[in-house]
Amino acid sequence: MATIVRGMHAVCRLGSRQRRKSTRNLSHSPPSTAQQIHGQLPKHVKVVEVGPRDGLQNEPQLVETTVKLDLIEQLRKSGCKVIETTSFVSPKWVPQMADHVEITHRVIKDPAVSYPVLTPNIKGYNAAVEAGAEEVAIFSAASEAFVTRNINCGIKESLRRFENVCQSAAKDGVRVRGYVSCVIECPYQGPCDPNTVAWVTGQLLQMGCYEVSLGDTIGAGTPGSFARMLEAVLKVAPVDAVAVHCHDTYGQALANILVSLQMGVNVVDSSVAGLGGCPFAPGASGNVATEDVLYMLHGLGIETGIDINAVVDAGQYISNIIAKPNKSRTANAILARRLRQEQVANAE
Repeated sequence: MATIVRGMHAVCRLGSRQRRKSTRNLSHSPPSTAQQIHGQLPKHVKVVEVGPRDGLQNEPQLVETTVKLDLIEQLRKSGCKVIETTSFVSPKWVPQMADHVEITHRVIKDPAVSYPVLTPNIKGYNAAVEAGAEEVAIFSAASEAFVTRNINCGIKESLRRFENVCQSAAKDGVRVRGYVSCVIECPYQGPCDPNTVAWVTGQLLQMGCYEVSLGDTIGAGTPGSFARMLEAVLKVAPVDAVAVHCHDTYGQALANILVSLQMGVNVVDSSVAGLGGCPFAPGASGNVATEDVLYMLHGLGIETGIDINAVVDAGQYISNIIAKPNKSRTANAILARRLRQEQVANAE
């Protein structure tokens, strides 16, 4: 009997050690895949809404000024904190933006919202500031061929032309945002060197841009090429001064944005209803849809401060006006769900 008792005590001690070992293993178990992903992501992302400018600039049908103003106001009410409203480019080249002065004068200014406008040169900058603009955007590219085709000069000369804009902005207290086009591929010369993207980004920051948006102008990027490009850029630029601007030509925009978030980027450009395309870049389809970006970000637990349903309404509003299908898959899914709910409610 004593032998049996001693044996039972031994089993109990062994079980106790195993339970302690099991508890230690549980407390020090590696994080799950979901925890690892969330640990790499920013808690908040600033979404830069470019639909009223970059989205509409390529539309052949002229959109009434009042419609543009309504769209901007709907986006403001949705919670968008940065809305690119128009471009002070010559109406000869972009007729859709001919009402830039009126848009800038009449937009309802919210002190919590930025309303940047695109300015291609010092003439455009002066006109924008005179109209009341408090933030402007300037642009170059990582492709010599693209810059030459569009403004008849090379990359270095394109940057030199913006020096006086940045100098004037510094004196006037106007914020300047920079764009780099063709960060992955150019419609004229093919793949672009990530080191060139990095160099142009560094130059724009040195000139005084508070932030530089990296544009995949023809949407040719993949998560692999985007990561390689960002790796080069982040060697010369702080991550909090970098934004991404993705077109969805090959259906890779959201994947590229996710890679960017994992690398620390927390500013994303997008266009309501997936509006857009570049009039100077053959093959460039629409920008990634704001609704699709919001759905992904919110699903990842990332805060944006934007009401996705209000953006869906704004996107459907402008899509109806220009008589084109809404390019946002998320918007179409939400609209279809609303319709089914209405049908069920009416049937009861």
